[in-house]
Amino acid sequence: MPTTRQMLGGAGERLALEHYERLGFELLARNHRTRAGELDLIVADRRAIVFVEVKTRRAGGLDPLVSITPRKRRRIRALAAEWLAEHPDHPRRAELRFDAVAVVLDQIGELVALEQLEGVA
Repeated sequence: MPTTRQMLGGAGERLALEHYERLGFELLARNHRTRAGELDLIVADRRAIVFVEVKTRRAGGLDPLVSITPRKRRRIRALAAEWLAEHPDHPRRAELRFDAVAVVLDQIGELVALEQLEGVA
């Protein structure tokens, strides 16, 4: 059974994916795990493949983006390189991008805020 933290994270990832789909992106992978960590979302549109780090918090807590440290950014880039190497048949796009999405939910799980930052890593 998922923990409260896992449920919160899953809700944030679902909302972030819905956001990207509204923007015209398609899902390539979700929760791609490697020995070095996990990529939350990998999405693509006609011009870019985007590796997305999703951070979800409850309203009144810390800003979710505080946890996107330089170390985390380096790790996201390394995980993306690993995914690209493991999937040589991935769609080809002119651009690779690393985004962060901050999701804030209220106590009953309703969306309070969603902020997308492009090119964070």
